Amino acid sequence: MIAARGWLARLGPGLITGASDDDPSGIATYSQVGSQFGFGLLWTMALSYPLMAGIQEISARIGLVTGRGLAANLRTHFPPALLYAVVFLLLVANVINIGADIGAMAAALRMLIGGPTTGYIVGFGALSVGLQVFIPYRRYVPYLKWLCVSLLAYVGIVFVVALPWRRVLLATVVPSFEATTASITAIVAIFGTTISPYLFFWQASEEVEEQKLDATTSPLKQAPQQADAQLGRMRADTWFGMAVSNIVGFFVILTAAAVFNAHGVTTIQTTSQAAEALRPAAGRLAYLLFALGIIGTGLLAVPVLAGSAAYAIGEAYRWPVGLQKRPRRAPWFYATIAIATCAGVLLNVTHVDPIKALFWSAVVNGVSSAPIMVVIMLLATRRRVMGRFALSARLRVLGWSATCVMMAITTAMLALPLLSYVSRGRGSVGATHEQPVGTSYQEAGVLQRFENDPARMPLEARQLRRIADRELSAGFLEKFPSESCDAFSDPWNGAHRRSFNDEPLAIRVPARWRHGSCER
Repeated sequence: MIAARGWLARLGPGLITGASDDDPSGIATYSQVGSQFGFGLLWTMALSYPLMAGIQEISARIGLVTGRGLAANLRTHFPPALLYAVVFLLLVANVINIGADIGAMAAALRMLIGGPTTGYIVGFGALSVGLQVFIPYRRYVPYLKWLCVSLLAYVGIVFVVALPWRRVLLATVVPSFEATTASITAIVAIFGTTISPYLFFWQASEEVEEQKLDATTSPLKQAPQQADAQLGRMRADTWFGMAVSNIVGFFVILTAAAVFNAHGVTTIQTTSQAAEALRPAAGRLAYLLFALGIIGTGLLAVPVLAGSAAYAIGEAYRWPVGLQKRPRRAPWFYATIAIATCAGVLLNVTHVDPIKALFWSAVVNGVSSAPIMVVIMLLATRRRVMGRFALSARLRVLGWSATCVMMAITTAMLALPLLSYVSRGRGSVGATHEQPVGTSYQEAGVLQRFENDPARMPLEARQLRRIADRELSAGFLEKFPSESCDAFSDPWNGAHRRSFNDEPLAIRVPARWRHGSCER
């Protein structure tokens, strides 16, 4: 017991960073991916763990060795233009993430007790700033961690829902995905919420804070004899914190796949719908546990998001920085925290769907991560920066692998729509089938391939429902009048009356198309 307490006492910035990684954006992203793709993308959590832990260890190592944060090192060793570009990318991604997280916290509270969403948004923004300015972050973090324990309810799902464990295991260890824009975007979102720029800057700066608070430790370039103790503690802290983060993310995807996707629900549009994932394990407490988890992770993550932006800007402009400093000793640092949080609050006036905002904030993080990771790797491999503590072969492999993966999936996400557009413009036969089910292209392609007889379509329930439970597009009815007439007479052979989840399906034809070419 004493040994366990001593080991837990060594955990610090790495555990907090991992806990803040499972913010509302992460929970929403994992839920959306599980509902849309089922178990199919579980392998991303296994792959992302060593990559995220590796790049986090590298970021923390830079802080421990130099005694300065990432932005301060960039200012010293790289041109100002590169420094400001990196800080700008970080700031944009963080503000979007802050806005999405605060919006989700407000929506979760409104789901629980009702009331004005706008008031809750302003209230959570003010509460977050107030906690950071008037209470040292380290004091209130332990209490927020207890709120985040509610997320472990996702783990409880495995005990109450029958799962195809063989499929789950295969999906975890064998990568597979479709080369579609939706699939690649989801992968970018997963990696963007696990490997996020704000985590790099936050952990590096917090390692520096830890050194300054402990009078017995110094930057490793000045005290190399402390390397084994400091690097050993940091390594265990980081890999444990990232493991906790990824385990929670894995079970959120697994839960959404088992509760939503397996029953034909392939998209999550509201916070109350997302909370339903916990109902098999939590029953009537599902909404309460979900709301506590979202609010707890949000209050844990928003200070990390705003704080990492403030650290980066403060170090770039040589301001006094640090959450342990009083506001009068670091006024511009705390002003940046307040401004970043207020900017996130203002983003919510656009009334964007909170679930979509959370998902797309993860995508933004994924896109901005790759160039920042390149700069971090260049910094960490320079002996002029790191001295004798330049990266080992293990960390070089992990760091560059993570960077290459982020660059590859981001490039694929940006390139696929363009390639699809070009191939469609050239009349590619396969291009029609690359479109999402339900577009005029897909409707035409599906009906033509199966001779306008949907009863023969080898589609899964969720795919047939997407076609049957929405209006066929006007473009399809214009281009294929005979097919649309055949579809609404009954070559369907009753296929349109199939029932999923005891809900009968029906084709809804736009009123303006119910006459004319389809009249017999």
